[in-house]
Amino acid sequence: MPSTTHRRLIAVIVLVPVLAALALWAFAWPVARTAPRDLPLGVAGPPAATAQLEKRLEGHGGAFEIHHYADETAARGAIEDRTVYGAVVVTPQGPELLTASAAGPAVAQFLQQALARQASAEGAQVKTVDVVATPAGDPRGAALGAAVLPLALAGIAAGAVVTLLGLRGARAAIALLGASALVGAVAAGIAHSWLGVLTGDWWAEAAVLGLSALAVGGAVAGLAALLGTAGIGIGGALVMFLGNPFSGAATAPEMLPEPAGTIGQWLPPGAGATLLRSVSYFDGAAGTGPALTLAWWAALGLGAVLLGGSLRRKAGGSPTADRRELATVG
Repeated sequence: MPSTTHRRLIAVIVLVPVLAALALWAFAWPVARTAPRDLPLGVAGPPAATAQLEKRLEGHGGAFEIHHYADETAARGAIEDRTVYGAVVVTPQGPELLTASAAGPAVAQFLQQALARQASAEGAQVKTVDVVATPAGDPRGAALGAAVLPLALAGIAAGAVVTLLGLRGARAAIALLGASALVGAVAAGIAHSWLGVLTGDWWAEAAVLGLSALAVGGAVAGLAALLGTAGIGIGGALVMFLGNPFSGAATAPEMLPEPAGTIGQWLPPGAGATLLRSVSYFDGAAGTGPALTLAWWAALGLGAVLLGGSLRRKAGGSPTADRRELATVG
């Protein structure tokens, strides 16, 4: 029978390739399969004039979810409300494309390319108007997508540190709330005040950034409170291997293969990126859903932290004993 050392050696040899394969699948698969799937797109103009355009758009094999609007004003309003990512307006001078690069530069670029190819084949040109543009400090819109990973890491770190320091119950919850509030303030100070990549209300952005960190930190600490130190690994893996690559922050949820796009919006990184985009560039439009998602994660995580602390007290546990246990595990 193999010794404990041999079993651990075999476990490492097997586990590392499995984790590498999982990470490669989680991060490479969505990128390799990026394409529009039921992407909300508006069509504006008289029905007789838009019928042929709609038929051509439907020929893209389910790429678009068509929304109809009477005129350009209504289409602009739908873009600003985040109902659609863009709209094609039929005018006497030819088609006009309305985009919102702030909603996703990759989506705006795709719409421009798709409509330009179609118009070129018909010998026409498409005028493009960016209704809600990315800020001057981040013209390519890359900074918001890049913020997802640091926020996720901050949340994981907060949950892990709270657990490893032996904080339980109310003390752990207070530590998580305080750390998340500081994360939000620091992140808003960097992204808004210094870099200028966020342009909405400073306090609203700080609240979103803090809530995103709290949702992750609460989930990690809550799982650890209920399952022990293994909960840190489970929570961290969930956020890093699913939440981060499935967030759609760099493109859009509708550009990811299903069910990655949907799953990503149920997890804190995706919900946080969507809410931050809404608050920073669209005056909070369409922010209710992701805000509720983050709030549920934070509430459930903190609830699990408090429940775990209560169960430990009833079982006769103490912070000193917990630290001894953690030292033994380490």
